[in-house]
Amino acid sequence: MHPESIIEKIVSSFEGIVPKSSWGETSLFYNPGKALPNGVYFCTIKEKDGDNDKSSKLDRAGVYRLSFGISRNSYERLFGDKPKRPAKGCTVNAEHDFTVENKLIMHPIYGWMSWVQILNPTESMFTEVFPLITEAHSI
Repeated sequence: MHPESIIEKIVSSFEGIVPKSSWGETSLFYNPGKALPNGVYFCTIKEKDGDNDKSSKLDRAGVYRLSFGISRNSYERLFGDKPKRPAKGCTVNAEHDFTVENKLIMHPIYGWMSWVQILNPTESMFTEVFPLITEAHSI
């Protein structure tokens, strides 16, 4: 799937979604009627590394990361206890290869906040995790 297809599917599936793009990242906010300055941040597609976030190696050609926050219960069911917050510029302490594609894993920086990631999800993987995206939207 392409990032644009994922954004289009999420925006068309839920009311009140406002996408904002900058610096190689499109953030999706829940903001019905644009009542808030930004809204509630629940999902992002990142297409390039940041200064403090290089662990997914998004500098590889065509690689992007879909990330979203899920409930603590769902997170712990999938991954066990949440890791501790990492120091600035570091990743969570976990046994994950954060560069693997098309696999749902904890987010390398925000796993401690129950965020998850998938690099370059296929359409079938996106369909499989869509209930978790729905959960992220409802939190």
